[in-house]
Amino acid sequence: MSERIDFSKVAPAGMKALGTVYSYVSQSGLAHQLIELVFLRVSQINGCAYCIDMHTRALQEAGLGWEKIVLTQVWHESGNLFTSEEKAALAWAENLTLIAEKGAPDTLFDRVASHFSEKEITDLTIAIGLMNSYNRLAISSRKLPDSAPRD
Repeated sequence: MSERIDFSKVAPAGMKALGTVYSYVSQSGLAHQLIELVFLRVSQINGCAYCIDMHTRALQEAGLGWEKIVLTQVWHESGNLFTSEEKAALAWAENLTLIAEKGAPDTLFDRVASHFSEKEITDLTIAIGLMNSYNRLAISSRKLPDSAPRD
């Protein structure tokens, strides 16, 4: 499988704009590990091998335990391994990634709002939207994970 399009080469301004949003999210005040957990979970839902590889490595480099990284996909079945804040963020990420199927119900918003301020919810929502965009770019272009052998 080879990459179809190198979006960075054919649309550098568009990719730079996404990079600016990424920089905003990174400097938003949300915890780095929380952002990376959300990025990983969104990428798992979307089936983006490139992003799963990237964010797994980022979490490992940030010092997150391997058991938490591996169990991110099944966080809701992992007892108290994840904090209530992480669980709320991951639930919000799942619902917004599958918004056509699940919507954004008041009960879920209330759960997120019990852990995050309005600005933090907005920043978290921007992060979720950004990762969904990156996933769609990577999947549609057949971007290989960095760890995948090249022909």
